[in-house]
Amino acid sequence: MNTKIEGNAGENAAADYLENKGYRILERNYKCKAGEIDLIAYKDNTVVFAEVKARHLSGSGYAEEAVPFAKQRKICRTADFYRMKKGLTERLGFRFDVIAINHGVLKHYENAFPYCGTG
Repeated sequence: MNTKIEGNAGENAAADYLENKGYRILERNYKCKAGEIDLIAYKDNTVVFAEVKARHLSGSGYAEEAVPFAKQRKICRTADFYRMKKGLTERLGFRFDVIAINHGVLKHYENAFPYCGTG
């Protein structure tokens, strides 16, 4: 399976999973000059910025290992742009999740990494 098709299938599965858990999907593949966030969702007064990673081949490691610090920082910067653009205040919580799909098995890591700032 090519990586683009695999990525789209993973994002669709992750969005379905979140919706089934009561989240409302606000954005899919949100892009700005800082980067891209796969899914932005909302539940319980919290905006969730989710990175989706899928792996079907055992030689490429676990999906959740594919979000290194540099990627986390890029996601945080992109989240800052999103929050500014939408006028989201500090009263609204936010967090960074990773949804990993390994060999078709989905695992949701809430608060997978802390806010990294823009430094």
